[in-house]
Parts: sequence; structure tokens; C-alpha cells
Amino acid sequence: MNVTTLNRNEVNTAPAEWRERARSVSAEFATRASEYDQKGEFVSDNYRDLLKNGFFSAGIPAELGGGGATYEELSGVIRDIGRNCGSTALSFAMHTHPVAANEYKHLRGDETATRTLRRIAIENLIVAGTGANDWLESSGDAQHVEGGYVVNAHKRFVSGAPGANVFVTSVTRSGAEGSEVLHFSIPFKAKGVRIVETWNALGMRATGSHDVVLDSVFVADDAIVTRRPAGQWHPMWNVILPTAMPLISSAYVGIAEKSAELAIDAAKHRQAELAGGVGEMLNSLTTAQIALDDMVRRNANHGFTPTTEIASATLTRKSIVADAVKKTVELAAELVGGPGFSRGHPIERNVRDIRAIHFHPLPSKRQQILSGRVALGFDPVAAQ
Repeated sequence: MNVTTLNRNEVNTAPAEWRERARSVSAEFATRASEYDQKGEFVSDNYRDLLKNGFFSAGIPAELGGGGATYEELSGVIRDIGRNCGSTALSFAMHTHPVAANEYKHLRGDETATRTLRRIAIENLIVAGTGANDWLESSGDAQHVEGGYVVNAHKRFVSGAPGANVFVTSVTRSGAEGSEVLHFSIPFKAKGVRIVETWNALGMRATGSHDVVLDSVFVADDAIVTRRPAGQWHPMWNVILPTAMPLISSAYVGIAEKSAELAIDAAKHRQAELAGGVGEMLNSLTTAQIALDDMVRRNANHGFTPTTEIASATLTRKSIVADAVKKTVELAAELVGGPGFSRGHPIERNVRDIRAIHFHPLPSKRQQILSGRVALGFDPVAAQ
């Protein structure tokens, strides 16, 4: 059975306490995580389990066919999955955040977003996309033709691509008045779309973050959801960042929480002198948890006002989370000692997986510049 071909009647759509269901379903993920990691294979069985249990539409309102989970619940679900398999949590977060952004727009009367959410829920669709790799610029080229555009692009780091139906991305269209970036979604089965299996990384090895090539793909005019000037800050980021970054960060906090748990279990059987190291680790973990919780609080279950200030605040807290979870996992590895240095041990995998947080928007040095510019009253990024 393919991950993406379940019928509606095969999916558990019963009302759920989503955190409880996540803990139950993802417990099995921990038994598979090492093999997936060592082989570098996509977490297809885990995705199938998530799909069968309604997680890919969990955050969609019940009246549209979804599970009605709050934003805070979604963050917690990803955090719980991350405790058992970081690759599954991150891939799932990459589906969840564009769906959540559509809910934000749906709540403000955007009919296109409403239709999108209803279709995801009814057809059991799974989304994968690009984002950080494109940022303010976007790779690829779009040429206008009758009724739409012909698109050519080579996109990288498309987490969850092997398990997805829908590809969300953007390309640049150059014209006499300058370059603009076009944002759209297309089916993975569309003519000219292909996955190139390039992903062979240090960590997050089972996310299936392969390249996706668009070879003369037709994108209709009505599929374009956003147009923005290339290389410039656009108000869309004030919606995307406060929606996406808490969910993505949740995967890494889950990894750090499990690492701390493993370290404490190991330290109990050694000596009291390790208490200081345990305390230092817990301080770092608490810092990460507080920063994540504050990001989620600021989202206010999609109730935030989209401003550059909240985008900057979100990125600041993401940097705090990144530094704190990396320190937590490194300290946990020291406390576990030699066994955690061996392939197959969850600590060894977590040490590698946690480093991927650096690559999500924005790396700390770039974040500091952006947040400093916002605080001083400048545009978030310099004009290019």
C-alpha cells in the first residue's frame, strides 16, 4: 500500500485528544528509527501510520473535514513525535506548517485557503515544499504562456517528498519591470515533475529531503497564490514565519527532551558528581522549552497580527531554541558516555539530527542582523 493512496474510509477521523494519540502512534516509530536512519530511507511506514490516524488533517477545522486540533496541540504533537523519531517529526512539520498557514488565511475569509483545506482533508493529501532554500530569492524560471506559465526549476531539500501528493514551491519570473517570485502548488504526479533521490546527509537522514526537478511544467494562472518582488521582504513572511517556525522548532525540542531523559537514566547508574552536568543540561533544555512555548503563545492559535515585529520575535526565539537544543543534546551525549557514541544508539542519532536546526530560517548571525534592523526601524532586509 502506497503512503499516499489511502481512501477516506481507511482513515481514523474520530475526534481525538491529539497529544495522546501522537504518543500512542509514534511509540512504534522509535523501534524503526535506527534502521531508517542507517539505511537513509524515507519513513514511509511512519507516514502511513500518521495518515491512517488522521494527523495530516488534524489541524484543519472540523467543519472542513479535519480534526480540529489547535495550533498549540499541533506543536505538541510534533514535539511528541520528535521524541521517538526526529526525521518523522521534521517531515510532518513541513507538511503541517503550510496547512496551518492556509488555516490562518481561512480564518480571515480567504476562500482559496478554505477550498484548499477542505480538499486536503477530504482527499487525504500530504504536502511537501521548499522554503528556506528559496527565502527572499527563488531558484528556477517561469515563462508566461497563454493561460499560465511554463516552469523550469531544480529545487533542493524537499523534506517528505517521497510521501507527498502536493508540491508547494516558488520560482522567479523576470520581466521588463524587474523580477517577481511566483508561489504555487502542483501535484507531484503532474507532467514534468520528478523526484531525484539525492538526500544522503549527516542527520535527519530519513526525511527524504530529495531534490525535485520541474521540467517544462505548466502552472495555470489560477494556481498562483502569491506574487512578490524578488529579493525584498514581503508581508507574507509576517504570516509564514510565526506559523512555520514554532512547528519546525517543536521537532527539535522533542529530540532534546528525549535526549535529556536518556541522559538522566544513564547518569542515575553512575555517580552523584554527574549532578552538575545534569543540572546544566536541564537549564539548556528549559531555555529551549520556554522559547518554544513563547513562540506558540505569540501565535495565539492563529490569532496573531502579522507584523515585522512578530516575525522578528519568532526568529529570535528560533535562534534561542537552536542554541539551547544543540547544547542540551551535546551535554546529554557526554552524560550517556561511550554507549551513546555507537551507531544505532538514539543519542548518537540525536546528536546528528539536532544540527539540522541551523539550516531553517534564519541562521543566528543572519537573524541577529534582521532583528537589529527591525528594532532600529529599517526594513528587515537590505534592498538587493
